[in-house]
Amino acid sequence: MMAGAPASPRALDEWLAFARQLADAAHDILAPAAAMRPDVEVKADRSFVTALDARIERRLREMITARHPAHGILGEEYGEHQADADVLWILDPIDGTAPFIAGVPVFGTLIALAVNRVPVLGLMHLPVTKQRYEGVAGRATTLDGAPLRTRACADLGQAILTASNPDFFDGAQRPVLDALRERTAWRIYGGCCMSYGLLAAGRTDLAVDTNLKIWDFAPFKPMIEGAGGVLSDWQGRPITLDSGPQILAAGDPARHAQALALVQAADCSTPIR
Repeated sequence: MMAGAPASPRALDEWLAFARQLADAAHDILAPAAAMRPDVEVKADRSFVTALDARIERRLREMITARHPAHGILGEEYGEHQADADVLWILDPIDGTAPFIAGVPVFGTLIALAVNRVPVLGLMHLPVTKQRYEGVAGRATTLDGAPLRTRACADLGQAILTASNPDFFDGAQRPVLDALRERTAWRIYGGCCMSYGLLAAGRTDLAVDTNLKIWDFAPFKPMIEGAGGVLSDWQGRPITLDSGPQILAAGDPARHAQALALVQAADCSTPIR
């Protein structure tokens, strides 16, 4: 593919087929361990890492390098490889490591592919429920092959809001969560990546998170947009590999605009540009 050129439908088909192979490989390692108590280390930032995280990412990197040696890789455990490549795979071997350690079945493997730093393919595999969400730019998002659609929401007062963990919101960011809590009907915490699949499936209405890394949310751009929703940062900008660490998603574009206004009015951590 020439630098700066968009991905062709044929290339997207090929990459999606390969992403499924990557997800299968991750499942084969992760699923048997889901009911076992894992060995745990703590990273410098106090987040958890397990031997499985590292093992899965190593396997996926081996597969990518063998199949697509010119492609770049960015992974949670092993960092960058050819990060300036036009085509870049983004890997999170176990999104929701703490729930995985605790045995809460909301964790999954996240795989994204970006072209010219924009995610165009996103796959989320949930090993316990054996569900697979797939998003491809310009196409309908699917869950296990069936197309998904976000739902309309007449007002924020009727919305279900999710956030991965209220503890992720520090003092300057907590007003954002509080503002959305006050205006929505229900709040659900702790769903990790599963929350974004449920939004794409029309089961929830809003999702807000902060202090994330790009591998935590890169797959959600094609997944949510392909289901009719909107995903942006807290300034309303489209998601690229340079985005982060704050995201806002909505199934209904009008509710995204309404929620974004609340976020920008409440956010004390980042100046509005």
